[in-house]
Amino acid sequence: MTSVTVAPRGAEAKTTDAGSRRRGNAAGYVLRKIGLFVLTLWAAVTINFILPRLMPGSPADAALARLAQNGPVSEATKAAIEVQLGLPSGNLFEQYIAYLGQVVRLDFGVSYTFYPQTVAELVSTALPYTLVLVGVVTIVAFIIGTLLGVLAAWKRGTWLDTLPTLGGAFASAFPYFWTALLLLFFAGYVWRLFPTSGAYGPTATPSFTWDFFVDALYHSILPALTILITSLGGWILGMRNTMIPTLGDDYVTFAEANGLKPRVVALRYAARNAILPNLTSFGLALGGVVGGSILVEQVFGYPGVGYLLFNAVTNQDYPLMQALFLMITLSVLVANFIVDILYGVLDPRTRR
Repeated sequence: MTSVTVAPRGAEAKTTDAGSRRRGNAAGYVLRKIGLFVLTLWAAVTINFILPRLMPGSPADAALARLAQNGPVSEATKAAIEVQLGLPSGNLFEQYIAYLGQVVRLDFGVSYTFYPQTVAELVSTALPYTLVLVGVVTIVAFIIGTLLGVLAAWKRGTWLDTLPTLGGAFASAFPYFWTALLLLFFAGYVWRLFPTSGAYGPTATPSFTWDFFVDALYHSILPALTILITSLGGWILGMRNTMIPTLGDDYVTFAEANGLKPRVVALRYAARNAILPNLTSFGLALGGVVGGSILVEQVFGYPGVGYLLFNAVTNQDYPLMQALFLMITLSVLVANFIVDILYGVLDPRTRR
């Protein structure tokens, strides 16, 4: 005779309540993060409006200074220059309201430096180069550095630990511009292996063709190597230092005692819990990708967002500066928001 066991109604109700509480905690966690994201975005937009107006001088003053070399400048000429550049008018509050409307419409006006080109045209031209160069290299450096950090921690005390950690620390000790100058001198001028400046050759025309892609890739090798070499050590050391304490936890020892493969224990048990600090750093780095690498782009004359931002700050180009600063800030906020959500998925304890 077969016996049938029936679960108590109370136990079934408790299981349902626990599931409802978990879903409620997850929904509340996401809503809190969305509210914080919106509040931070408003603060960033407001600060982005105020900061350029705290800088001394204006683009009109720079233009007048150049004209004054040929003689005195009249008030009519000054007013005409201000109208031509599209300088903001009215009091600060009126300018702020107009600026919020421009942000909603993604209309940032005309660049003072590259007049009569609009800010949208300049950003749309420079952004793909930065995303392809800095974005791809950042992702590759994170993946390689994290895996090498896992290997170094798992094989701690051996040459597989010493080689990547010492090599990464040595490479990271050099600043971006110094590594860029070394590569530029030896690989560009001495050995003549790669181009020394630009994103493509002087005879190439930007287009969606295989020839242009190969030419652009060839010109991006030196800047990409600079970013990869100088950033790889941080990912290696960060992952190694957070994973070593994790290897001593009970659940890792239990997994090893159950005869699981070392690769499974290292990646699924130890690395998954140790990767959270590295994931936070990756979110910040990925958000900063949009800002480009100003020093690297300056050294190699690479026409990315960093190069554009340097020219905007140098020439006090308010519309271009505001658009770039806002774009960089928004990318960092979005990256942090995604990382926060991933935190809740990887470690449910953070929802509390």
